[in-house]
Amino acid sequence: MKSGPLESGEASSGATTSKKWVISEVSILEFILRILAAAGTLGSAMAMGTADETVPFFPQNILLNAEFSDLPMFTFFVVANSVACAYLVLTLPLSFYHIIRKAAKKSRIILVMFDTAMLALVTAGASTAAAIVYLAHKGNSNANWFAICQQFNSFCERTSGSLIGSFAAAFVLILLITSSAIAISQC
Repeated sequence: MKSGPLESGEASSGATTSKKWVISEVSILEFILRILAAAGTLGSAMAMGTADETVPFFPQNILLNAEFSDLPMFTFFVVANSVACAYLVLTLPLSFYHIIRKAAKKSRIILVMFDTAMLALVTAGASTAAAIVYLAHKGNSNANWFAICQQFNSFCERTSGSLIGSFAAAFVLILLITSSAIAISQC
């Protein structure tokens, strides 16, 4: 046996150990990121779903009410974040399986595809809600839409806060997809 440099196609035992270590660390990171993304989407859905405020209209004895269900964009936001949260929670066991079994390449590829779909869903929900929150804060004088956040301050704060959680979850999903791609490349 010659002890020269490795030819292409040969693998050293040190390289395989290093790859297994990288896959193991990335799998643990994926599990943690999945939990963080689930927490972000759950918090966003709960904050938006419970956004409700009633204020009196002074010239007359009328109560004005603002709820998330008044606007279909907010309803879509809650549904999108709820679906993404349910998906992330349901995939936690598979993510834990990837920590134990490092060479599970096919299931990782399937997870990346569904993670990408959830990223698109969360981003779409957050973007539609962000457009309405912007109108609620600034209004649109060309369309005669008035800003309502001076009257419904608590409602606007809640909806704005839920957007922060949702966009943070979208960023965590991007990190999750990237780490999954790294793990797939190491398999």
